[in-house]
Amino acid sequence: MELNRALMHLMGLMPIYQKSNPSNPAKGHKPYPHLLRGLRVGKPNQLWCVDITYLPMRRGFLYLMAIMDWHTPMVLSWRISNTLDADFCVEALNAAIYRFGPPCIMTSDQGL
Repeated sequence: MELNRALMHLMGLMPIYQKSNPSNPAKGHKPYPHLLRGLRVGKPNQLWCVDITYLPMRRGFLYLMAIMDWHTPMVLSWRISNTLDADFCVEALNAAIYRFGPPCIMTSDQGL
């Protein structure tokens, strides 16, 4: 895979599928300061984190959403979708809450 990518770069070729860039905030999106800095996580369900990443496929992307517990650290729930809509995220959150109960705090990487 890396060799193919290096050869394509050397030959000046670019893939024809759309590149994903979901981490860039939308215009007008206000980032908030990271309020959990220095927080001691001492028990399960005290703090959950959520993240979405993309997996490049031959034609487009698959999006992976995971919910993790900072204390254990364990993946509590995850879902994959071929669209970046909210439904698969809500499904993952509902599954985690159903199985483990609600967290005290939930955070994402959208702060500073």
